[in-house]
Amino acid sequence: MIWIAGPCVIESFELCESVLTYCLSLAKRYGLKYYFKASFDKANRTSINAFRGPGLKEGLRILQALKDAYAVNIITDVHEVSQVEAVADVVDVIQIPAFLCRQTDLLVAAGRTGKIVNIKKGQFMDPRNMKYVLEKVGTHQNRSNIWLTERGTSFGYDRLIVDFWSLYTMKQFGVPVILDVTHSVQCPGGGVEKTGGLVDYVSVLGAAGIAAGASGVFTEVHPNPEKALSDAATSLSFEKISRCLYQWMSLWKRSQPYQEVRPNTV
Repeated sequence: MIWIAGPCVIESFELCESVLTYCLSLAKRYGLKYYFKASFDKANRTSINAFRGPGLKEGLRILQALKDAYAVNIITDVHEVSQVEAVADVVDVIQIPAFLCRQTDLLVAAGRTGKIVNIKKGQFMDPRNMKYVLEKVGTHQNRSNIWLTERGTSFGYDRLIVDFWSLYTMKQFGVPVILDVTHSVQCPGGGVEKTGGLVDYVSVLGAAGIAAGASGVFTEVHPNPEKALSDAATSLSFEKISRCLYQWMSLWKRSQPYQEVRPNTV
């Protein structure tokens, strides 16, 4: 099972190292294919006063240091075409944020790097239309190097829901499909100048996603979620992620006969 985990944003090398080493120990315990994720810049914060991260240069320096020290796979997101080349020199997976999943130039640039490209399905997107997104990236690389991530669909104001039909639909395209369980429980703009969330639903949401055939899960992890500088309402503590993985991996082993879905056109 693919497991993407890390703090929402790079707060410091020490914070990232703490999360990485803990998650790496869990990944080894459960036999997961682990990818450490943290953002060097959060360009879509609710408030202009919110912490965005250390920026491209310092953020990539920290990610490279972590990669050198722990030989871990790294994933981070890009917001502009000008960032793609520098990011590709460091990371193993380039992530396209949900709000940018239709940006043609960004998708094409990411695909040209030859790196794995993880595209988050926009909260506004019909999963069937993600095939057009795939075409933009897949023009330049093998489709097996493209992942799609479900992270909830807008349901009125300040609320997201996960339609599990979406996982099945996107798997028909013949690509791995990840369920982002922490962003799926967000309440966008539901806090005071920040995004709220319903973190208590993460455990059951992840279990449902695995049962529905997800190829992996995406979680945001922080040693002190209430003090996280981004997505504090939906980040998981070390204790919570440990409990979730115990449950999810038990289910993953039992659901393996149902994981494979024959690709066809949707």
